[in-house]
Amino acid sequence: MKLVTTIAVLRQELGRCRKKGRRIGFVPTMGFLHEGHLSLVRQAHKDNDVVVVSIFVNPIQFGPKEDFKMYPRDLKRDTGLLRGCADFVFVPPARELYPDDFCTFVEVRGLSGEYCGRTRPGHFTGVATVVAKLLNSVAPDTAYFGQKDAQQAAVIRKMVGDLNIPVNIKVMPTVREPDGLAMSSRNTYLSPKERQEAVVLFQALKSAEHAVGTGLCDTQKIRGMLEDFIAHTPSARIDYIELVDRKTFERVKTIDRDALLLLAVYIGKTRLIDNTLLRAGRRQ
Repeated sequence: MKLVTTIAVLRQELGRCRKKGRRIGFVPTMGFLHEGHLSLVRQAHKDNDVVVVSIFVNPIQFGPKEDFKMYPRDLKRDTGLLRGCADFVFVPPARELYPDDFCTFVEVRGLSGEYCGRTRPGHFTGVATVVAKLLNSVAPDTAYFGQKDAQQAAVIRKMVGDLNIPVNIKVMPTVREPDGLAMSSRNTYLSPKERQEAVVLFQALKSAEHAVGTGLCDTQKIRGMLEDFIAHTPSARIDYIELVDRKTFERVKTIDRDALLLLAVYIGKTRLIDNTLLRAGRRQ
């Protein structure tokens, strides 16, 4: 496994691999890796000949009052976890991706302003910009993302399609803790009591799955049911509950086709997101 800090060296190394006909898989991360990240890396290792993992806490996707400075970082720990399943770890300093004269940004209009985009204005422009730069630098055959960040994956798919970036985007299932909480680097912010209460997101998703499975299809009623359910958790504050088309991310009024249930909930001061696919017409 080789640690690389510049785009020039990364391209040189991967160019040699490409000349040998090797397929390249890429997993972009912000580090402080957990099993969710590692599941993507293992899938990339399974599908490809060469695996590249980037570790970069992207400053332009954080708002002025967000947690950029306190976001957990531990490069030694991360590289230890990646040994044996990654060939290159790309760890660029901020100036490598954003030199002083940097002034170009990628905006995926429409979807970027909805849901998480309402709470975090500019967030998805920062995500799309850094992912576009990373894809141009790595030029992978396939890039891997997690379903937990469903809106992010949709933004990236749209960007890749609109800009004709020659890469396959593979979205892998959410990896969860034993009690169902979706794995996230931000889970480390939770106090022990908040960590126990954070499972309400998973429980809410399961209750919606059950309700749809028994015939409930009115999204307004589903939303009201979940609001009441989450309200019983003392530390929880709802940011949004949305039911959307799984492909277009447009809101739906009834579950007459498979739909995504998107949740964003503050547990204390920590904002957590999760989602599940609600399958229409599947009675339990």
